[in-house]
Parts: sequence; C-alpha cells; structure tokens
Amino acid sequence: MRTYLFGCVLFDQRDVRYDRELVFVAAALHDLGLVEAYRSPIERFEVDGADAAQRFLRKQRMSDDRVAVVWDAIALHTNAGIANRKRPEVAMVSVGSGLDFTGNELRRILSDTLGEILTAFPREGFKQDALAKMLSLCRDKPISVQMHPFAEVGRRHIPDFSVPTVEDLLLAAPFEE
Repeated sequence: MRTYLFGCVLFDQRDVRYDRELVFVAAALHDLGLVEAYRSPIERFEVDGADAAQRFLRKQRMSDDRVAVVWDAIALHTNAGIANRKRPEVAMVSVGSGLDFTGNELRRILSDTLGEILTAFPREGFKQDALAKMLSLCRDKPISVQMHPFAEVGRRHIPDFSVPTVEDLLLAAPFEE
C-alpha cells in the first residue's frame, strides 16, 4: 500500500494522468515474487512476481493489454532507469517502491502526508524483513541474483557466496583478446 500511495502522491504533484486501478493492482502485487509459493528455481523475483500476477489477472479476465502493463510494472519495479521511461503506471510502481525501500524522493512528501501513510501502513520491521528476503533469495536461488543488486547483500552476509560478479563474468568470457 505504501508503494501505491507514495507513487500516487509523487505523480499527483506533477499532474500526471494515469490509470489508478492499474497502479493499485501492480503496486499491491509488486513483491509477489518474494513469496515462496511463487518462486521459480532461477528467475529474478521481479519476473516471478510478474508471471504470478499475470496468471492471476488472466483468471480474473483482465484484458491482455492491461495485464501487460501490470507485468511490466512488476518486472521493472527495481530498475528505475527503465521503468521511468515506460508509461506512468509502470514508473509509479518503481518510484513508489523505491521511495519505500530507500527513501528516494522522501523530501517531496509533505510531513503530514507521510505521517498519515505511515500511521495507516506502518513499516514494522520492514528493513529487517527485506534483508531476510534478499538473503533467502541469495541462499535458495543464487543464479537469480547474478548481476542483480541483491548479490552484493549475499557477498556481504553469506560466507563463500559463489555468485560471480559482472567483472568475473567478463574476464571469464571464452574469447581471445
């Protein structure tokens, strides 16, 4: 809910037109890939979540074009550089979740508004829960965090974390120079 509300506040400030229902659905489901029941063996959690949301929304008979927007919003929510170049509904989930995760753009939220959001939807251990989820992904499906920011968390906290860095992959490429 914080992702949805933060995205709405920031985009409403700029008078951006968007489909509130699509933003709500995508924001509500954006971390579905962190739920064990929806985890695949190798995909990034964002793709797992987007795929699970897609299956659910198709069962609800949402139109394919609307499902595609939700899929993009969920799959791209951790990649602001790409999400912000897509339609507002996609960008909003990235911006809203980014604010909730890192505090980016927090200065643009009025303190009264921020207080109302956090009172209605408190963070209650969010940081430690998020860290635990990242470490779980690193342990349970390390290939999914290759070239993903979560790999740095694994390298910091898991002894002998075996996921190669981007540099390792580049230097191991089987080409003669």
